[in-house]
Amino acid sequence: MISVVIRNKNQVHALSFLLKNLTERYSEDIAEIIVIDNCSTDESAAISQQFGARFITIEQFSYGGSANVAAQEAKEPIVVIFSAHSYPVSHDFFKLIREKFESNPNLAGLRCLHSTNDYRNYINKVRATTDPNKSGLIFSGSAFRRSVWEKHSFRNDVATFEDKEWTVRVLKAGYEIDFVPSIFHYEMYRTPKQQFFRFKNDVVGNYQLWHQDITFIQTLKGLLGNIWNACKNFFIEIKYAFLRFFYLIKFIRNKPKQF
Repeated sequence: MISVVIRNKNQVHALSFLLKNLTERYSEDIAEIIVIDNCSTDESAAISQQFGARFITIEQFSYGGSANVAAQEAKEPIVVIFSAHSYPVSHDFFKLIREKFESNPNLAGLRCLHSTNDYRNYINKVRATTDPNKSGLIFSGSAFRRSVWEKHSFRNDVATFEDKEWTVRVLKAGYEIDFVPSIFHYEMYRTPKQQFFRFKNDVVGNYQLWHQDITFIQTLKGLLGNIWNACKNFFIEIKYAFLRFFYLIKFIRNKPKQF
């Protein structure tokens, strides 16, 4: 019933843990695992082979394009997509997803839970029709119906938020997107270079999808605010570095009695 697809680039350690988790805890719930890889130079291919996952390389990466490759390569009617640095936690993660799709033939996608925002919107029943950004799909820990994708593929020309754009489009087409209480963890570290790459895509994506324009005044305020925060945080760190140093000196001179 379920194909798991993992988007990956040079995340061999995270990928290894995700694959180990999937194969050891959820093997009965998963028909296949596919790794969609963006020209990794680490051991991602070998790790994928070790755990029996299909490894597919894409050279011209885009968020929407990689999601389309994921759906195209998947053989099962339900596709669950992860980033390499995320992994399922709850024991019934895939069972709940399957039950949701089976009970509602009009369901196009499901958003799993991984953050405070997810849980609040889930408990407060904030639907994707009301908040497609925070209650719609997020393509690290979401599921979608492949037959809906066949009619409404993901757009290759959006810089990012391909999951949110798809959410809005399929909702307008009359389908439903819902939460499912399947819990996963999102463990992400980005280098400054990677953060800047994501920042650039988010600026374009916010303008394309949510029409969030940017003015020169906003840009200048942002620069000054970033400089102020960097300086403030620097001096705070220096302050507490010295406080820790002096405390340790005091501790060395006046050690408490051991028990």
